[in-house]
Amino acid sequence: MNRSIWAWVRLLGGVGILAVLLWRLGTGAFLDGLRVIDASALGTAFAIGVATTVLSAWRWCLVARGLGLRLSLRGAVADYYKALFINAALPGGVLGDVDRAVQHGREEGDVGRSVRAVVLERTAGQIVLLSVGLGVLVTVPSPVLAQLREHGRAVAVAAAVLAGVAVLLVAAVGRLRSGASRWARAARTALAEIRAGLLARRNWPGIVLASTLVLAGHLATFVVAARAAGSHAPVLRLIPLMLLALLAMTLPVSIGGWGPREGVTAWAFGAAGLSAAQGLTIAVVYGLFAFVAALPGLVVIVSRAARGRAKAQAPGEPAAVPAELVTVRPQPAPPVRELVGSGA
Repeated sequence: MNRSIWAWVRLLGGVGILAVLLWRLGTGAFLDGLRVIDASALGTAFAIGVATTVLSAWRWCLVARGLGLRLSLRGAVADYYKALFINAALPGGVLGDVDRAVQHGREEGDVGRSVRAVVLERTAGQIVLLSVGLGVLVTVPSPVLAQLREHGRAVAVAAAVLAGVAVLLVAAVGRLRSGASRWARAARTALAEIRAGLLARRNWPGIVLASTLVLAGHLATFVVAARAAGSHAPVLRLIPLMLLALLAMTLPVSIGGWGPREGVTAWAFGAAGLSAAQGLTIAVVYGLFAFVAALPGLVVIVSRAARGRAKAQAPGEPAAVPAELVTVRPQPAPPVRELVGSGA
């Protein structure tokens, strides 16, 4: 029941954001997103999407292998494309990741560990995004930096509260590490898997590199979308606004990724002295680029379904009959005369 309610909250939240944007800015910004796309921009965005997908799949391989799971890069790329398409086509934005985690776990015989590998892989990307995003937003001129300067005391209080919460969490984890309860065992398992999957010496350089390049690819796609939408603002001025949009996409309120991205982009462009309508158009173009970049996932789904049907229809070997169902007929005993003649 709680999961169903939360799913409706996420869906209605995304719908509400889009409805407010339609009310305030009209349909023109949305329709412009369809008009401004050309083949050159679409091809560039698709090529960037191929690179970011391969890098994300490589990151997943590193984490999964660190946890003792087998995962080839080729299979990871196909599964990642499938997950991206499901995330883009269905509400919620995480169903594709759940699918690849469960499917890989069934193949490896350990669904729980596979799910945790996917969670760690996605978490690594979010940590890099948050680190880079917060670093840029507090140093490069942007609407966020202006708000921070205007409300400096409130920001300092919020930072102190967050620091206190972090200290409490560290203390709680330290106590759990030495306990014998179920929560303590779970905490020790989680910490061990974080060390093996993310922080191992052979893993973390590749994970950081892949996550950084994936983030750079997303920003490059946003730049392509901005240029397609007619924005000629310098890239250094656009980057903080685009990082805000990427951070908004991590919020658990969307319809296949739509909603927070469009709302935050429209606000950020308006607050930066640019056009809010143009910001919305850029977000729409980015969303369409992301959907097209995920279309190979549909090919993966269709091809796998076709192979499954062909395998089911192909004549197979006759089924083996269980030994307990086989009836053994007793052989008649040889005549007594033969037994005597043979010396038995």
